[in-house]
Amino acid sequence: MTRSGGTLARLLAALVAAVLVVSGCTVTPPPPLVPSTPGVTVVPKEKANEVVVGLDDVRGGYNPHTLAGQSTVTTALASLLLPSTFRTAPDGSPRLDLDLMVSAEVTRADPYTVTYVLRRDASWSDSAPIAAEDFVYLWQRMRSEPGVVDPAGYRLISDITSREGGKVVEVVFDQPYPGWRSLFANLLPAHLLKDAPGGWGAALADSFPATGGPFAVRTLDQPRGEIVLERSDRYWEQPPALDRVVLRRASQSGTISALRTGDDQVALIRPDAAAVEELAELARSRQLSTAQVPRPEVVQLLLRPASPRLADPKVRAAVMASVNRDELIAAGSRGGPSAGLRADSLVVPPSKAGYRPTMPRSSVDPAALFTEAGYTRSESGQWGRDGRPLELTVAAPAGIEPYVTIANQLQRQLTLSGIAVRLLTTPPNELFGQDLAGTSAGNAEQGRVVDIAVVPQVDTGDSAAVLASTFGCRAPSGDGGEPIPANLSGFCDQSLQPVIDAALTGRSLLSDALAQLEPLLWQQAVVLPLFQVADLLVALPEAQGVSAGPPFAGPLSQAPLWRREGR
Repeated sequence: MTRSGGTLARLLAALVAAVLVVSGCTVTPPPPLVPSTPGVTVVPKEKANEVVVGLDDVRGGYNPHTLAGQSTVTTALASLLLPSTFRTAPDGSPRLDLDLMVSAEVTRADPYTVTYVLRRDASWSDSAPIAAEDFVYLWQRMRSEPGVVDPAGYRLISDITSREGGKVVEVVFDQPYPGWRSLFANLLPAHLLKDAPGGWGAALADSFPATGGPFAVRTLDQPRGEIVLERSDRYWEQPPALDRVVLRRASQSGTISALRTGDDQVALIRPDAAAVEELAELARSRQLSTAQVPRPEVVQLLLRPASPRLADPKVRAAVMASVNRDELIAAGSRGGPSAGLRADSLVVPPSKAGYRPTMPRSSVDPAALFTEAGYTRSESGQWGRDGRPLELTVAAPAGIEPYVTIANQLQRQLTLSGIAVRLLTTPPNELFGQDLAGTSAGNAEQGRVVDIAVVPQVDTGDSAAVLASTFGCRAPSGDGGEPIPANLSGFCDQSLQPVIDAALTGRSLLSDALAQLEPLLWQQAVVLPLFQVADLLVALPEAQGVSAGPPFAGPLSQAPLWRREGR
């Protein structure tokens, strides 16, 4: 073909293509591969520098500020995806997070004011700035929503103002608050959540609408039990060494098998005694590193004065004396890493500095206490009063361990002691947001008044806030009203409140306040702590830099520093 003929052929081909386009018959090229989450670079799996972490479960919700959301995976995701003003240092003290902050300091004594200066380049993965509105949103929710973790510090805040485009935030307190560094951890994207359907209750229920950390969510598949995190291109600081972190659910035997084959390089699980022994055997044949990882979570029983059946301290003391605490601890810890973390204090968890056992030794006879409270025991062994048997409702968050196991064991114990028990397991959001907050209309008529709750007590860094959030009262909204309980148990003792307030605001040392309060609180028989929840961290040699992490921060808080050998 001549040059002119070739030119003509090309023109004809172009004309045919144009006709096809006009007639709608053009062939659409395949779409480019686009990340499912803004700011994520998709790396082919065969080339990815990744670490796979085996977990007991990956189910949500993932809101770290709610009692319903407490779990190993929630702590892990929050540390990698959400920004914080302070993070925990290796010695357990709060350290300013310079990835987000320029400074944070008390700038005025009266009124007590803390000024936060945020980095101007800090932004969410959708490019919205991390700013004052995120502080305001968290403050408003923490002071008003039921079932939140340690709200006492947030309730001291009277106002939040901002300047310089929201990058300078001034937080004003009603009273001095020395524990202010424990606030505003794990900020949430207010611009996406404040008007979202479902409100606070649905915040991070099954996804992260935006992130502000070194990783972003590539996929979050709860039915398959897998969460894939990939390096975020929107992160303004030094990128992590890994391309990808995969969190994968499996049974304990499945996780151990995955470690044996190298399919998992890290595991963070709550093993029973048999699994601990199997891991020890695996360590003898293959080099493994292991570490106990205590979580900021103590399993406790709440004997609720808010319940008419347990309003009398003598009845609460009789029920508590009927409980075999050792048996509950054994059932819940299953001989795993939690077994050595018995909680014999009402406020400070066993692994935290300042912990001191305060539980009194007691040989109280529950029968004598029931008799003093006006109860008699029938021939069948059932306790009752005024012709009605004593029947209690024991509640635990559905599907959450070790709480359901302990609730079942408690039901068995109390039944054998002559107390009829109805076991109630409800979705966590419903339990903490309604049943234990007294906001569910008609609960009494429906028989849903919870007498005993098997729930976590969580320490977010300031144990004085734990004290106030667990045992404190709130001032009434109007003048002349009675103080109201500010906790899940419905307990409020006005004679103890001045000591609680003094510890919270720094007018007295927490240790001095606890020395005065704990003997009195034990007598009230409101809380029976059992043990601190702990995971076991297992790592293969190819996962470099893996450690237990700072106290209560979790191993995944250090994942930006992890490396995968041989990749």
